[in-house]
Amino acid sequence: MGRVLGVDLGSRRIGLAVSDPGGAVATPRGVLARSGDPAADHRTIVAEAREAGADRIVVGLPLSLSGEAGPAARAVLEEVEAIRAEAGEGMRVETHDERLTTVTAEQQLREAGVPPRRRRAVVDEVAAAVMLQAYLDGQAPAP
Repeated sequence: MGRVLGVDLGSRRIGLAVSDPGGAVATPRGVLARSGDPAADHRTIVAEAREAGADRIVVGLPLSLSGEAGPAARAVLEEVEAIRAEAGEGMRVETHDERLTTVTAEQQLREAGVPPRRRRAVVDEVAAAVMLQAYLDGQAPAP
């Protein structure tokens, strides 16, 4: 597996994370402010993936705690289709369950002593990294 771009689609911000070249470790990459133009946001996501040298984009899917796809998940699935169309044939676009990733990211930042104001600025990219790491761990071959 090559590099993978992880994406946490929020209503105001888009968190990004990227894996190492071997697809083993996820690192926060940054946060994009929503532009108000979904097509422009999708182009930016694909451009970020290409710039990172990723051959795959994994978008967090906000399923309910019971595992059902509610309105938020359906909205993300619509965006995933648009990102897939923008990316074209050479790049895979997948989804991965992102339940509780923001909660986990908040907890990690709090435990690391990151002040509340700074946490708000980085929580989306850390949540993207948490989701991407879970995806990567699920892709790893069994020992």
